Amino acid sequence: MGRLTVRQIKAFDRAGLYGDGDGLYLSVARVKVAGVPKGAPGRTAARDGDRVGAKSWIQRITINGRRCDIGLGPWPLVSIAEARDAAFENRRTIRNGGNPLKDRARKPDVPTFREAADKVLAMNRERWRGSKTEANWTGQFERYVFPVIGDARLDRIRRKDVLDILSPIWAPKPETARKVRMRIRQVFQWAEAHGHVAENVAGDAIAGALPAMPAKGKNHRALPYAETRAALATVAASAATAAVRLAFRFTVLTACRSGEARGAVWAEIDVERREWRIPGERMKNGKEHRIPLSDAALAVLAESRDLADGSDLVFPSPNRRGKPLSDMALTRLLRANGLADRATVHGFRSSFRDWASECTQSPHAVMELCLAHDVGSAVERAYARSDLLEKRRSLMAEWAEFLTEGI
Repeated sequence: MGRLTVRQIKAFDRAGLYGDGDGLYLSVARVKVAGVPKGAPGRTAARDGDRVGAKSWIQRITINGRRCDIGLGPWPLVSIAEARDAAFENRRTIRNGGNPLKDRARKPDVPTFREAADKVLAMNRERWRGSKTEANWTGQFERYVFPVIGDARLDRIRRKDVLDILSPIWAPKPETARKVRMRIRQVFQWAEAHGHVAENVAGDAIAGALPAMPAKGKNHRALPYAETRAALATVAASAATAAVRLAFRFTVLTACRSGEARGAVWAEIDVERREWRIPGERMKNGKEHRIPLSDAALAVLAESRDLADGSDLVFPSPNRRGKPLSDMALTRLLRANGLADRATVHGFRSSFRDWASECTQSPHAVMELCLAHDVGSAVERAYARSDLLEKRRSLMAEWAEFLTEGI
């Protein structure tokens, strides 16, 4: 007999074993019918007093020279594809010197995908700066993943289940699909490391079942540096709130990241030293970063004193007392002033870097350190103890003069 089909399985009306190949069988149970004489209406000679009972999967396999029968679950709760996958995993375990029967005995507490995801989330929460990553993680799982496999035990989840999640969003929402797959894979990496599963079903093996995605763009939209002065003037004259306008100006003048400026507190600012010291927990690379403050940057800070709301924030939200500006506040500013189609807030760092390369004689290391980028190999960084603050101070002063010339 060849491979079984769903139609055949439904039609089986005699008790017995039906082979699917490679040691996998569908077992049709025999159930005795009490009180019905042999040959009575509704009985068949073929059943000889019995009727067909439950159907379930059995794998016959040899372990250490001894033939064993391994139950793989009832049909249709366990589909043909799932039974074949489970049988394959058992054969692979034996081939690699394992014993699937003992592995089963050791894994009565295999968590569900939801439980495993919670553990991975808790494990990463401390290193995530802010709640946005956690919110994205939980939001995507609640919307796309948990409805399909959330309550399934990790060792019962197959590649097909992962494909059922990814296929509907792979083409229309490629960036979301990338992140969902990455996060599912991360949960299964945790599960594999803890011995709950034998393989990562969201790993490279499923790539062949998904169409190729367009290459992910790596560059943020950025204005040519010659246009940055006009952009600052446009924003300064806009109807945006003072907090948003000043935060944007400060971000561009210091060539910092948006989140670093929005989260700035007065305790980080040393006006006498003309220095902004950002602690490592707020930096992308986890290292403390000092930014020299130009006259123009200090002028922004002086003006922002009027924004005080009782918190220590330099640029507090005008709508949420004691809270920083939202991550979309500066993006909305660019949209409202016709700049968003040509630049992102992060892109102004690129504008600074292009200007520094083309218009100054600053060394490469100084330009990169202004952006809080690591410079050189790990060995070189180990010996380079200076952050070149004074050289960066000169470069940032030149950048401020370039941006404010004629204003």
